[in-house]
Amino acid sequence: MDRRNFLQVLVAGGLISLTPRVARSAMKKVSSAETPPNILWIMTDQQFAGAMSCAGDADLKTPAMDWIAARGVRFEQAYCTNPICVPSRSSMITGKYPHEVDVSTNFTTRNIIAPSLGTLMHEAGYRTGYVGKWHIPVSSDNQAWHGFDYTDLTKTKGPDPQIFQGCEGFFAGQSSEKPWFLVASYLNPHDICEWARMESGIDDTLPNGPIPEAPDMEDCPTLPDNFGIPEREPSVIRELQNNPAAHRTYPTQDWDEKSWRQYRWAYNRLIEKADADIGKLLHYMEQKGLLENTVIIFTSDHGDGMGAHQWNQKTLFYEESARVPFIIAGKGVAAPGRTDEATLVSTGIDLAPTILDYAGAPLPAAYFGLSQRAAAEDRTAPGHAYIVSENDLAPKYNQTGGVYGRMLRTPQYKYVIYSEGEDPEQLFDLSKDPGEMHNLAYEEAYVSVLEEHRALLREHLKKTNDPFVAEAL
Repeated sequence: MDRRNFLQVLVAGGLISLTPRVARSAMKKVSSAETPPNILWIMTDQQFAGAMSCAGDADLKTPAMDWIAARGVRFEQAYCTNPICVPSRSSMITGKYPHEVDVSTNFTTRNIIAPSLGTLMHEAGYRTGYVGKWHIPVSSDNQAWHGFDYTDLTKTKGPDPQIFQGCEGFFAGQSSEKPWFLVASYLNPHDICEWARMESGIDDTLPNGPIPEAPDMEDCPTLPDNFGIPEREPSVIRELQNNPAAHRTYPTQDWDEKSWRQYRWAYNRLIEKADADIGKLLHYMEQKGLLENTVIIFTSDHGDGMGAHQWNQKTLFYEESARVPFIIAGKGVAAPGRTDEATLVSTGIDLAPTILDYAGAPLPAAYFGLSQRAAAEDRTAPGHAYIVSENDLAPKYNQTGGVYGRMLRTPQYKYVIYSEGEDPEQLFDLSKDPGEMHNLAYEEAYVSVLEEHRALLREHLKKTNDPFVAEAL
């Protein structure tokens, strides 16, 4: 199947009838100002914020995601609280930082004590549903904790096309008496992990089915401008990448330009597969009138290296791994189709406050997140002066690496620090260096900026009871 035929399959996935005129009309048919909206949370897995055609990526086509963005506001400065699956998902489902719920790796047998968003929305009077990839500690996989009335879960991996049937099942049991809250959680483009292993000769398969064979290098995306290794990069990063225990995760050390460019091509095709499945769901909902009085929130749990800095996978704080899509669409959004380039969003701690705000439900005490509803409606409201992300450089899936990091993002700068290793700090001026190639942490001209960001991180650690320790702090 060539690229043109592959894209034709995407169009056939259902978006062809989602014309702007029909869809916009459906979005405007709200029952009343007092009626709580229905809320659809769509989540992909391992998708970088810039990996959508509506974000300017000309190497792929994402009509479903573009459709959502055209009816909403796309937040350009949204970051996950930990760029790996289980900690990020545990954070989003609780509204807590990963360290608050004691989940720093993809270790999946711990209890989470904090209440689930599903429970909070159930208590707010919503009928709740979760369909698709779960990947939250399995000991929390019970209705008494998670609070979802309807579930069709895959624990870690599973075929995305089945999500449509699961969502159909949820809507089949929906009465008109209650508003609904539904999570549709897709696995792709996470299959790029398996694709990379297969490219390196490691036996594996793509859980959501094959994609076409990658074309010749000349027909693949070019290498990114920030393909090189940044100046004075923390030593622990390449130590992780080259750790023999991590080879199945990072099988790319000997790749040439062809492999990296084909990797980028394959990643785009996997995003398009997810987009086609999302389009099928949106088409069904539009046909059934289910988009009326509905807010759609679209995000991903983390990004992917995409070859930037010669990195595949996630874990790191570079933009491609840590910055994620975040779109709010539907009821109440001001000037649909706009891009918010200024508001700092932390998806792990802000998603729950945002959803509860739309539901008209109070946020429990001791939460650090902020609702982004006011920003979506173009109203003035307090925002984050900075946001923080966490990581654990674990070489194996089910264990800690004992090397921890923190990232602090302010409007202009990104500050990164690791708990050990040579050159443990990074400071990037993202307004001048969006590709994060020039580490300013060791330049005399930026001593005061560096100390300001250290002080902000110390403030955050104290405020959130974060046990992270590093010598420079």
